[in-house]
Amino acid sequence: MLASSSKINGPERRITFHADMDSFFASIEVRERSELKGLPVIVGSDPKGGSGRGVVSTCSYEARKYGIHSAMPISQAYRLCPDAVFLPVNMKLYASVSTEIMELLKGFADRFQQVSVDEAYLVPGPEIKSFEEAALYALRIKDEVKKQEGITCSVGIGPNKLIAKIASGFQKPDGLTVVRPEDVKEFLFPLPVSKIPGIGEKTADTLKSMGLNRVKELATCDVQLLSGKFGKMGLRIKQLANGLDFGEVREKESVKSISRHGTFTEDTSDPVKIAGSLDLLAESVHSSLLKNRFLFKTVTLTVRFEDFSTYTRSKTIPIWTSDIFVIKRTAMQLLSEFIGNQKLRLVGIGVTKLREKDEKQTLITDFT
Repeated sequence: MLASSSKINGPERRITFHADMDSFFASIEVRERSELKGLPVIVGSDPKGGSGRGVVSTCSYEARKYGIHSAMPISQAYRLCPDAVFLPVNMKLYASVSTEIMELLKGFADRFQQVSVDEAYLVPGPEIKSFEEAALYALRIKDEVKKQEGITCSVGIGPNKLIAKIASGFQKPDGLTVVRPEDVKEFLFPLPVSKIPGIGEKTADTLKSMGLNRVKELATCDVQLLSGKFGKMGLRIKQLANGLDFGEVREKESVKSISRHGTFTEDTSDPVKIAGSLDLLAESVHSSLLKNRFLFKTVTLTVRFEDFSTYTRSKTIPIWTSDIFVIKRTAMQLLSEFIGNQKLRLVGIGVTKLREKDEKQTLITDFT
């Protein structure tokens, strides 16, 4: 999507790129094993002939033709395509490739923000003055990623992060979509509301119940009606539907949380087994806290039942701490609500409201 030249002057109208690697984990596996090219490849846990637990981490586009997607239960993926190539997650390899790709992308950026292992925003230097120039620049980026790392990426270009993000997924895989400021509404309005980042399944269902299925309908909806239904989020989603996003591309995103989760081999309601799993997860979270020299104030528990219903509970404590016993004790307090109900499939524990530890700070961690 590209037409006549559109000059960009001033930081409020900086051309923004979003680069997203295509089917990242699966693409790396195919790169490493050329015999997998063209086959449905699924990266995740062991399907165990259809009785395996866990979920799909990612899959090749050949696998997606069978209706398989990320976060799908691995057992369901096996039922949809039992002849697929199922591979375990090799995070060490993926992280290594990610580091190389992010360093490559930084070389094209005046400002850069990595947002996940396989995607990043970047703002090019002032020498890129139009969207036509930006498109040619994006082709260079795509060529370098393919040449140096042997995988493809899709790039979206727009006047802000929101538009760039949506555009990068518009023509996957190996896509390039450019949306000029004057074309934003033409680009956005026909899309389903679920295409807007931040509008999850529940919010999309609520919007649909209000008769708001397309972005245009959301963009023109009375803001008072949206605020009455969603509170402060109502104004925000109306702004997004109109293509408005004031977020800056930042050099570095601070860590906002540390969490770990684990899926049981078999669904269980055994409190000893559940507590033991939480204990191990808490120790892993604590280890990461110490490594990164963080303190926390909030502990969050996640539980998923055998029917896949998922709940979270959080508790904020009165002091900053990194005490592992505080993590474990708070998690057990939150867990008590769920013990004795139906069987659990997964438990998770996390800490939020993080800040870096002051070398001179002395902490008191005994509280009621």
